[in-house]
Amino acid sequence: MSQNARHRDKLAYEWVLEKAHKLGIKGGSVFRAIAGFGRHGRIHEEHFFELADDLPVSVEFATGSDEAHRLLDMIAAERINVFYVLHQAEYGSF
Repeated sequence: MSQNARHRDKLAYEWVLEKAHKLGIKGGSVFRAIAGFGRHGRIHEEHFFELADDLPVSVEFATGSDEAHRLLDMIAAERINVFYVLHQAEYGSF
């Protein structure tokens, strides 16, 4: 999603993080891209002396399938414009 996308009077990525937390997902992160383009082909870039006005952000969670699907269903019901990747991964901590 774009960093400036808004939903219900807040940044969309903040809304997604809050909903994930309320669903019991144990952690999530938002990463801002330095450059990117999406389905419309418009390139967004961060330059040395200026920041692009609307760079893409990636919101990522490592969680189970059930929680992931509940979050995706909630995002779809709210009609938030996102591109998502859902894949199985092994994760843990030491």
